[in-house]
Amino acid sequence: MILSALLAQHFHLPSIPKVVALLLSELERPEIDLRKITQLISTDPALTTRLLQLANSDFFQLQGKISSVSEALAVLELAHVKTMAQAAAGATSPKAVPGIHLAQFWQYSLNVAKISRALAGLVRQNQQAAFTCGLIHGIGELAMHLAMPEAMAALNVDVPPLDLRRARAERREFGYCYATVGAGYARMWNFPQPMVDALEHQYAPFENNVYEPLAGVIHLACWRARAREANMNERAMAVTFPDPVGVALDLDIDAVLQQDPFDWAAHT
Repeated sequence: MILSALLAQHFHLPSIPKVVALLLSELERPEIDLRKITQLISTDPALTTRLLQLANSDFFQLQGKISSVSEALAVLELAHVKTMAQAAAGATSPKAVPGIHLAQFWQYSLNVAKISRALAGLVRQNQQAAFTCGLIHGIGELAMHLAMPEAMAALNVDVPPLDLRRARAERREFGYCYATVGAGYARMWNFPQPMVDALEHQYAPFENNVYEPLAGVIHLACWRARAREANMNERAMAVTFPDPVGVALDLDIDAVLQQDPFDWAAHT
């Protein structure tokens, strides 16, 4: 499928059922805890994407300015959030994506978000935007699996969705990868330009003379989280560490590993 045809498709990303249930429950309380609402939505890539899409829509005249869940909630009424959560819980929202283990994908995405936020702090980038980009960086992967399940299933046999080689394999097979797809949707949804650039260039942050530090942050965070998914040992991590990106951001492998939101020792 060519990229323009894929981006022309409308799709619904699946949300985490437990998060949606907790969110709806919280929204029914007489006194709603906005901080809890923020925390819940910030764990769910699909809810975060929908919220940012709405906040950056023409209706609110803030196109390209809202980059985080907290910023979006400052703009939107809770009625909008409730409608969004009800839609996520509805029958029309998919409960599965062919070829994707959703529980693993959701946890992986949250890990990338947490590492991205920590790394952004080290290189003086917007930490909220980095967290959001990290959380939603892989929505293009879901879109590709929903749009062309057979082609993706064939690719998954040799290179699983969270493999470090995945973006390269997709580019070789289709001429684009999940980063291109995610950025394409983010552009259509009027997301802030730095976020669009970060999503688009996350695979190769400094390719073609591009220098987008936030893309470099996401790239390093993805490397770390995917290395964990592969249960890499120290030697394998040293071999696969993206040195050019680390050098550009003045971050070595030790600096990246120190930002882990999880205990690496428990997984080696």
